[in-house]
Order: sequence, then C-alpha cells, then structure tokens
Amino acid sequence: MSTPNPPASDPAPSLRARMLRHAMLPLSLTWLVGTVVTLGVASHFTERAFDMALLDDAYSIASHVQMQPGGEVGLQLTPNELKATLFDQVEEVHFSVLRKDGLLLAGAELAPIRPPLLHQPFRYGNMLHEGQVVRAVVLRHEVNAQEHLVVVTHTTRVRSELLQQMLLYGALPLLLLLGLLGFVLWRSIERDLAPLGRLQSALAHRDARDLTPVAISPSTQEIEQVGLAVNDLFDRLDRSVRSQREFIGNVAHELRTPLARIRALADHGQAHPDASVSQQQLQQIATSAERAGRLVNQLLDLAIADEAELALQKERVALVPLIGQAVLRHLDKADARGVDLGARGLDEGTEEALVWATTALIEGILDNLIDNALRYGGRTVTIELTTDPVTGTCVLAVVDDGPGIPESARSELRQRWTQGRDGERLGHGAGLGLSIVSRYAQLLGAELQLDRADHGRGLRASLVLPLA
Repeated sequence: MSTPNPPASDPAPSLRARMLRHAMLPLSLTWLVGTVVTLGVASHFTERAFDMALLDDAYSIASHVQMQPGGEVGLQLTPNELKATLFDQVEEVHFSVLRKDGLLLAGAELAPIRPPLLHQPFRYGNMLHEGQVVRAVVLRHEVNAQEHLVVVTHTTRVRSELLQQMLLYGALPLLLLLGLLGFVLWRSIERDLAPLGRLQSALAHRDARDLTPVAISPSTQEIEQVGLAVNDLFDRLDRSVRSQREFIGNVAHELRTPLARIRALADHGQAHPDASVSQQQLQQIATSAERAGRLVNQLLDLAIADEAELALQKERVALVPLIGQAVLRHLDKADARGVDLGARGLDEGTEEALVWATTALIEGILDNLIDNALRYGGRTVTIELTTDPVTGTCVLAVVDDGPGIPESARSELRQRWTQGRDGERLGHGAGLGLSIVSRYAQLLGAELQLDRADHGRGLRASLVLPLA
C-alpha cells in the first residue's frame, strides 16, 4: 500500500511584500482616519456656515412680522420684496409664520417641527417637504408680547455637492499620494534588498568545494552581518576541511613506513624458521607497532586540536590530580627505561591550582611532554607545578636532565614533522609531540616555552596558565 504524499507546504511570504505591507498598512489606516476626521470637521463648519445663512433669512423674515393697522399681526412684505429677501439661485427656500397655537399667518404649509426650548431663541432641524429632506430653522419672535414662530427651510443640494467636492479634491489626492508612496517604498525596498538577492544568487551558484569568502557589497548593517556570518561559517568549514585533508594525508604518509617495516619484518621471520631469528623479528615488529600506534595517537591529537578551535568550552580544571594521574600512566614506561619520574610542588597551593582549560588538552600536554622527556631526556624527569597568587598564574613544567635542545632549534621544533638530531638518529617519533603541545597551549591562551633546565643541563618545557 503506497503512502500518500505529504501536502506541499505553502511558499513563504516574500520579504519585500511583508515589509511593504507593514509600512503601507499603518499609512493606509492613517489616511483613512485622517480623511474621515477631515471630512467630519469640514462638514461641521460647512453646516454651520449654511445654517447661519438660513438663520439670517429667518431674522430677515421676522423683522417684517409686525402689528398691522387692523390690530392683527402680519407679514409686511410685498411679493416682490419677499422674493428678493429669499432669493437663492440653487436652493429652494420656503418659509412660514405661525402663531404660538400653530395657526399659519403667512408663508407655506410646512411639516410640523419642534419649537425651540424656553431658553433657546432658535432651533435647527431637518424635515421632509415635498418628498425631499430640507434643512429648517425655527426662530422665536415676539410682537406686542405675543410669541410667534418663523420657520425657514432650505434644500441641501449645495451642501451635498460641496461635501462631494471636498471628498473628491481632498481625499483623492491623498489617496494618489499614498499610492505613489507605496510605489516609492516598493522600489526602495527592492533596492535595499538587492544585496541580499545577490548574496543568495552567489551562494546558489557556488561550487560546493569553493569555501572562499563571499563578496559583500556595502548595504544595510543587517545584510552585512548576514554576509559576515556566512563568511565566518565558510572560514570554519574551510579550516575543518583542510584539517581533515591534512589528517588524511598525514595518516597515509606517516603510516606507510611503519606498516611497510612491519610487513617486511613479518616476511623475513617467515622466511627464516629459526626460533632466535623469529624472536628477534617479533621484537622488532612489536617496536614498529608501538611506534605506529603512537603515531596514530599523535595524529588524532592533532585532529582534536584543530577541531577544538571550532568548539572549545573551557571549565575549571584542577591540575594536581591530572599531574598525579599522568605520572601513574607513564611510570611503567619510565621504569622500563630506567628513568626516575616524579613530581614537585603538588603539596603546595593545591586549592589554588585551578585553571580555565579542558581536561583533554591538559592531559595531552602532559602526555606528550613526558613522552618526549622519556625518549630524549636523561635519567631524571620531573613535573613541576608552581603558583603565583599575586600575578594570578601558575607554571606547569616538565624538566629533564638530558642533552637539551639548542636555542637555535627550539622555534623550529614547534613545527609539525620536525625532529631534532637525537630523534632522527634514534628513529623515534614523527616530530609531532612538541607541535601538539604548542597547539594545545595556543588553544588555552598560553605559550610553550623551551628553556635550559635550572641545573644547566637538560630541557625545561613549561606553560604559564592563568588561574581560574
């Protein structure tokens, strides 16, 4: 039974679109709110202006509502005068003069409208007249202590057209400016993100074996940081790949000789069945195998040193227990070679001998220095530990009473695959011990120092480490 294919995930949104949306959404909301507020304010003041004109017409009509000779209140305007008073080119104007009881004295029949309150001289409102909504004002007017109401209405065509024009000529240009701003923002975002696109294109078309830094064009700080992070990753990968290649080449090159010697000794032993010859060949095979094993361990130490630079986590390390364990590890070898192996300074300042390091690196330093001293030193090898609380440092040293190293050769012996005269003469090692120690010391923030021993003979190999 075939398993169904998982549903394809939706493509991630474009960064350009997201940035434009994040910029335009607040601007659009601001434009919308600003337009509504502007139109509301403009409409309010426009209504006030038209209402004041409407009120002026009401006062004009009221000024001509007077007592007539017959003792009745009436409108003292001829039709022509009334037409001139209420003339308007666009709007339709209607009026009525009412007594307090609602009796029409002059004007047209209008829909009922609430009169103003007792403390109000006039009141505005809307009413329906002849099927359309009109704006009206009711004015309180007294004649001979008798209250009358003057009602004047205007149609609202001019007001509506004015609001439409305000919307068209006020909001539309702002909308066009908003669209123009969106276009400018889009082009600006594209221009600012162009270096990121070039970086992506450079990485997409790059050969997998090409770990050279990527060219970073000047742009924004964030894109430059991405480019620097990518180049830093390439640098670490390049160092890791070079370390692996170097390790593979070293193993292939250096193991070829001892393995070939082991094979030749085995063939020679098989060709000579004599027991004494076989025993001698087996001893030489064991010696060659020991050398090959030591070489493998040193090559692995170098690989660990190269990898440790990429991910080194330091911690508080007590040196005294590590020195004691190192002495015990090499004690049998020292006895077999007739070398007096010991330590000095372990009982003094035990609690203070804490350094920021890693246990593996300290053990690698001690093992290589002790092994070198046992091979090329004299009859006495001493591990010394001294602490100086004033300077906040401690000195870890391995001292022997052998022939030592000439000062002219000390710097060279810190390089890989470099041996002294004694090493070349004896055929021991591959010239990696001191280079491993020097590399480990560099990782710990220290330096390997090669000096003549205090008694004038031998070698003193030491490191100055900061106390934790």
